[in-house]
Amino acid sequence: MPKKIIAVFGGSFNPPINSHILLSKQIIEKCKMIEKLIFVPVSTKYQKLELESDEHRYNMLKLICENEDKLEVSDIELRQDKQLYTIQTLDLLKKEYKQEYDICFIMGTDNLKELETWNDSERLLRDYKIIVLERDNDILEDIIINNDILNKNREALIKIEGIDRIHLSSSFIRDKIQNGENIEKYVPKKVLEYIKNNKLYM
Repeated sequence: MPKKIIAVFGGSFNPPINSHILLSKQIIEKCKMIEKLIFVPVSTKYQKLELESDEHRYNMLKLICENEDKLEVSDIELRQDKQLYTIQTLDLLKKEYKQEYDICFIMGTDNLKELETWNDSERLLRDYKIIVLERDNDILEDIIINNDILNKNREALIKIEGIDRIHLSSSFIRDKIQNGENIEKYVPKKVLEYIKNNKLYM
């Protein structure tokens, strides 16, 4: 009998927005083997400009996951002394969940095209599976055919059909906040209240 899947959704979530929730729920709905989807925010040790504090981004994700049976957030990267490579994060999660689940990493085709530059990318494909989301005009099969590592490990790649291609980004939301514009339709109500109460991104 196939194992249940834990899907790992990594990112900055700066801030988390409706699109993150919509995308997550679509993935869960389309892939019935997913037992839970875990948001894994990167820590501020990751050298990215305008990254809000670990605490605030984690708290906003917790608000999103409240009352959602299959959505969780992990602070596994936030607790480390240094920024982890994706393979290290997955190894830690695998150890945490023992042998009960298969760990799958969610990745867009934009990142998949650069995967061979990632740390230990071949082992990542060998030991884990990747749920691939096609971005823009990308076609997964074309990317696989033109990449030796992906072609050799194509069984590790899971394409879920029928996922909406979402173009909205957190940076778009940050710009709107800085311009004093209303973001009510782009973020969950609890996240909006948290952003206002803590005067984030202003």
